[in-house]
Amino acid sequence: MLSPNPAVKFTYQDYLHTPDDQRYELLDGELIMAPAPNLGHQRIDTRLGSLLHTFAQEKGLGEVFHAPCDVVLSNTDVVQPDLLFISNERAHLLLGGDNVLGAPDLVVEILSPSTAGRDRTLKRVLYAKHGVKEYWLVDPDARTVTVLQLAEGAFEVEAIYGEGQAMTSPMLVGFTANLNEIFGPR
Repeated sequence: MLSPNPAVKFTYQDYLHTPDDQRYELLDGELIMAPAPNLGHQRIDTRLGSLLHTFAQEKGLGEVFHAPCDVVLSNTDVVQPDLLFISNERAHLLLGGDNVLGAPDLVVEILSPSTAGRDRTLKRVLYAKHGVKEYWLVDPDARTVTVLQLAEGAFEVEAIYGEGQAMTSPMLVGFTANLNEIFGPR
């Protein structure tokens, strides 16, 4: 964290001046440095992202992006989800050309020891507040995917999928992913 004074809130303009060789997020005005994900995390990201990308392209639904990709939710909230999906209906969020200006339809966070707490709490509330329709929490240690859906301003657990199961998405009708393939061998 860069903020020596918790009363100081950084803005998107401050965020734009962070070093390019380091990954940051801006959460409620606080700059948080995120370490590079480990190889297991990156393998899961690649496998799941590839499936999402192929599905979205084949169905003509929209675009999938990988971190680092800035999602500007507000002047004091800029996140870099591991994966995100923007539907054709929300394509206007991409018109700035540099980043996503608003809430994606789907956000996927792959949990790691340094981010799991924020992903399950602060980001869950933040994504709901800004209107992300669906949120997946991928837990490499438990080898589960929790699918949450926005309902009345908060996320509700739609399903929790584990090893040997094929996960689905309420929003991406027809999408399936075999978790054994996503997580790979033990």
